[in-house]
Amino acid sequence: MRTQNVPRMVVIGIDPGTASTGYGVVRSAGSRLEALGDGVIETSPTLALERRLAEIHARVAELLDLHAPDAVAVEELYFGANVRTAFAVGQARGAALLAAGQRGIPSRAYTPQQVKSAVCGHGRAAKDQVGRMVARLLSLPDSPLTDHAADALAVAICDLNRAPLARAVAASAPVSGTGAAARHA
Repeated sequence: MRTQNVPRMVVIGIDPGTASTGYGVVRSAGSRLEALGDGVIETSPTLALERRLAEIHARVAELLDLHAPDAVAVEELYFGANVRTAFAVGQARGAALLAAGQRGIPSRAYTPQQVKSAVCGHGRAAKDQVGRMVARLLSLPDSPLTDHAADALAVAICDLNRAPLARAVAASAPVSGTGAAARHA
């Protein structure tokens, strides 16, 4: 029997928010997914915004240093009726992306619909359905304790499910200066 080298990849998923930022660490080995950790970074509403963002940045940086992920996957902003909330989520998202950027870790973003579709099969899944499917896909005994952690794990799963396709597309892309445009320049 021949042993194959199965590519392994670790992704940290982030569900950003100023009050609560969910995180989920998932490792893939071929088609097998494993949760390495999840939780919520909570900040106090009594702190000044810049202190809350600094706290989110520091905690995400700790997670990145601890798990040395291959990528960070962040949920895109959802612009609902509350613009103030959207700005707060965007600022927390920026704090997480900054931590990844400072470490040279690639980051990718997914809409809530893309995440739900990747985990549940359709983009209109309810929160509890996302939690149940995350538990099933990661072979967890129960759904994650919070929606934020479940969403973050789902974002990581979404990225890992798309990673083989992304690698294939990148591998088939012409090297700069060798494509048709370069030949006709």
